[in-house]
Amino acid sequence: MKAAITATAKYLPDSILSNHDLEKILDTSDEWIRTRTGIRERRILRDPEKATSFLCTEVARRIIEKRGIAADEIDLIIVATMTPDMIFPSTACLVQRNVQATNAWAFDLSGACSGFLYALNTGAQFIVAGTHKKVLVIGGEKMSAVMDYTDRNTCVLFGDGAAGVLLEPARDEQHGLLDAKLQADGEGSEHLYMLGGGSRCPASQETVENGMHFLRQDGRQVFKSAVTQMADTAEEIMRRNGLSSEDIGYLVPHQANYRIIQATAERMGIDMRKVAVNIDRYGNTSAATIPICIAELDEEGKLPPGSNLVLVSFGAGYTWGGIYLKWQ
Repeated sequence: MKAAITATAKYLPDSILSNHDLEKILDTSDEWIRTRTGIRERRILRDPEKATSFLCTEVARRIIEKRGIAADEIDLIIVATMTPDMIFPSTACLVQRNVQATNAWAFDLSGACSGFLYALNTGAQFIVAGTHKKVLVIGGEKMSAVMDYTDRNTCVLFGDGAAGVLLEPARDEQHGLLDAKLQADGEGSEHLYMLGGGSRCPASQETVENGMHFLRQDGRQVFKSAVTQMADTAEEIMRRNGLSSEDIGYLVPHQANYRIIQATAERMGIDMRKVAVNIDRYGNTSAATIPICIAELDEEGKLPPGSNLVLVSFGAGYTWGGIYLKWQ
């Protein structure tokens, strides 16, 4: 038995933060941001009373409505996020409460920008085992909550958003999630991190004053590693499944930097017309980038049955991986 995606949905906040808006508060320019990242604008959840669970709840409600099911039919909710509402309870439990999925258990999964692929493969195992029939997998982030808007090297990159999928048993073994390669290397932890708020550096006046609750990264080192690992993983997924570039319906890469996306596509021999790209409109929404891309492709009718998708990501940890699925 394979796990297949049977419904998708996304939710982006209405408020847009453009490069021109950032020019007003930072020593940067629209041209500088666009030429180095491919980003023109990103969405921001400005309401201080709303957090990641709000974004994910909207996605869950849309998927339930789109699939035409009752919330109590869902067996499991997995939320991939590195910006949970709070350390505990999990954001997934808050979503479960909000949609009244009374028969579902729920948990968060922390894999940074690779979180959705980690969660998708994890959720699929419950379908494959035959113990679950409907698993909701959501990637959601309120990245604006961990941004230092005086640091032009990080705050220009990220935005807020969420998207997800419903997993159910595939109609046959030729469809659904067919392969996955997921990896991690903790040696990369010093290059992309947020020090404050955990048990190592609990919140205090000192952690706040020292900006330890903001995301920090060595952009050059992360870029170099991301290009290598995403391209290597995509190439291996294709090779071990006997796929040529002509066989691929869409490459769906994590939206971190347009140049990384281009390099991955070139390595796979895939024309950019077959690559899902929305970084220009949303920036890097971490665990939400890949499901947002999938939801958009689905909404636009670009995924006929039998379409081969290769999903690839790279994130803090380091974490990275790829998934091959055939749309049913």
